Amino acid sequence: MRAATADDLQHLYEMAKLTGGGFTNLPPDRNSLRAKLEGSDAAFARKGDDIRAETFVLVLENTETGDVRGTCQLFSAVGQQWPFYSYRITTLTQHSAELERTVTAEMLSLTNDLGGCSEVGGLFLHPGERAGGLGMLLARSRYLFIASHRHRFGDRILAELRGIIDERGGSPFWDAIGGKFFGMSFQEADEFNAVHGNQFIADLMPKHPVYIAMLDEAARKVIGLPHPSGRAAMRMLENEGFAYQGYVDIFDGGPTMLAQTDRVRAIADAHHGTIVSTTLEKGEKALLATGQMADFRCCYGARELRGDGIAIDARAADMLGAGEGDTVWSIAR
Repeated sequence: MRAATADDLQHLYEMAKLTGGGFTNLPPDRNSLRAKLEGSDAAFARKGDDIRAETFVLVLENTETGDVRGTCQLFSAVGQQWPFYSYRITTLTQHSAELERTVTAEMLSLTNDLGGCSEVGGLFLHPGERAGGLGMLLARSRYLFIASHRHRFGDRILAELRGIIDERGGSPFWDAIGGKFFGMSFQEADEFNAVHGNQFIADLMPKHPVYIAMLDEAARKVIGLPHPSGRAAMRMLENEGFAYQGYVDIFDGGPTMLAQTDRVRAIADAHHGTIVSTTLEKGEKALLATGQMADFRCCYGARELRGDGIAIDARAADMLGAGEGDTVWSIAR
């Protein structure tokens, strides 16, 4: 894992075409991807400890071939440049004395509750590489990046999971709500959002709560459910300490997972130490990361904790470009 550069544009574009839609953070649009990489480059280059609305793009590189086979992103603070919208499932209970009946209704309320949170997203692994724990390397490298640059991220962190998309590439959730007001298909709205942002939601989306009981069955059934391809990602998030708290995506109804940043397992348990040896032959399997900002690198390797120091294997040291005296962050695999 390393920081993305402008030279990765074609790789990212080719992967974006494989996502199948509903993947806002990786649109199959060269200009949008180029702008994202330029913003990422600026974020890596900026000095300072203050939190700003920045995007960091990381890529998974095959060190033998040089091919980029995966990517993930970190957003330091959502909702600063434009509002970050979510639906939150709320409950309204009403009682009629005359009827002696109490009625409880669930509603979708448009909120900006999550503004200021950091976000992990944009995770995509090439279909030909979905084995050997590379998905976990992609996911957990983000937390080691946060741990090693903690001052650049907020106290809460979220992850949006793609919702249910049907075989036509449509969204039952969007068709039941957004499609009624915007006059565009889910794919059109999703592509527009990926390229232009979601200010059009603020302009046109009704601000009143939506009663879930009034939606058709197809829409009700998918609220808060991840796309089948995202179930493993949801389990990984839960293992890290994220939880679903009733927030769903305004486009496809997919679940938004939340956690306190310092309680994310890979951040809380991360070990920071000085390399005392790079010739370890046998040790605990671990994720190892070193370098600041654009020099960040992360890989699988072996470690042995020795007090405040750490010994790592030679291959990992070579991939990280690290030697004795350098510092490394690590977390058990």
